[in-house]
Amino acid sequence: MVSPRKSRSPHSLRPATQLVHGGTMRSQFEETSEALFLTQGYLYDTMEQAEARFKGEETGFIYSRFANPTVAMFERRMALLEGAEASRATASGMAAVTAALMGQLRAGDHIVAAKALFGSCLYVVEELLPRFGVASTLVDGADLSAWRAAMRPNTKTTFLESPTNPTLEVIDIAGVAEIAHANGATLVVDNVFATPMLQKPLALGADCVVYSATKHIDGQGRTLGGVILASEAFINTHVHNLLRQTGPSLSPFNAWVMLKSLETLPVRVEAQARSAARIADYLAGHPHVTRVLYPGRADHPQAALARRQMSGGGTLVAFEVDGDKPATFAVANALSIIGISNNLGDAKSLITHPETTTHQRLKPDQRAALGIGPGLLRLSVGLEDVEDLIEDLGQALDSLRASKRRAAE
Repeated sequence: MVSPRKSRSPHSLRPATQLVHGGTMRSQFEETSEALFLTQGYLYDTMEQAEARFKGEETGFIYSRFANPTVAMFERRMALLEGAEASRATASGMAAVTAALMGQLRAGDHIVAAKALFGSCLYVVEELLPRFGVASTLVDGADLSAWRAAMRPNTKTTFLESPTNPTLEVIDIAGVAEIAHANGATLVVDNVFATPMLQKPLALGADCVVYSATKHIDGQGRTLGGVILASEAFINTHVHNLLRQTGPSLSPFNAWVMLKSLETLPVRVEAQARSAARIADYLAGHPHVTRVLYPGRADHPQAALARRQMSGGGTLVAFEVDGDKPATFAVANALSIIGISNNLGDAKSLITHPETTTHQRLKPDQRAALGIGPGLLRLSVGLEDVEDLIEDLGQALDSLRASKRRAAE
């Protein structure tokens, strides 16, 4: 690889420009598109050079399990976007979450996390970490006093997602960071729902940000991936060697796909968030919708906080159908454009029933406490024409009206 072109410092560029040019390294062929390096290993000019690289005395690639030129470009571009000193890519979002937490924790340590987490994240906090002697406490994420009360002398890290999955609760990242730091702990934030375009947890005081790059970063339903972003010290101390030795590596091909996806991330998220706001307003006025949750609306429970720490309402809308599980299923089944899937952040609009899919492993009382009932649907808004999406939702909800009328007759 040759050196990158001399130009303005990438840190001085705006996000949309960084996402087209940031982190690019060109080979001797001066290719326009980033090169895809499908290789396992690398050659050395001499045995002395190999020794120097393994000792860390010379920079360069050694083995693609922990470093690859294509993956490195993706990591550098993500770090620029997030405003992070360093990043490491992983094979999936859950690999990123697991590594970011487990890399910090040892037997005898304690973690505090918000109750409102994706089901697999809850598994890591509640079941996996305790197997290794790490105690965990779950708190109401919106209640800062609960975070304070949960902290212990052996608390090493805290963990939250905001907005939360699936009810889009917004948690005060700066407030939790202050509490964690006052107690000598770190804060890890899952920023998937907000995307790096709409929220900057590191700027709010978080120590580490994790993404499922599978979602908006790829954004077109093709590849799996994850990213961990933090300071150089955090990555070097807690993450790098764990990934190097255990191997949850992002493939070069997936990194290349996501590099190309990052070029369109700003325009995709902007369009999806604009449509999501329109759809939320439409659903709020529909007679067969009893509740709408969207961080960009004034009636959101944490609307003021959302305005303070997010630059937009996001691409997801949660809403509750006026009916039981069969009625809610009937509405989702009646959709013709919006697909049924547990994924999100796609160019295609997708709808999920959290009670029976993403959060089905929770006990009924746990789901009730989080506001996840039989009528709740989570809508990930895609890139279709918003009028078509509104019409699709309207006809599906109208089918519920018709079925209720038939039942009354």
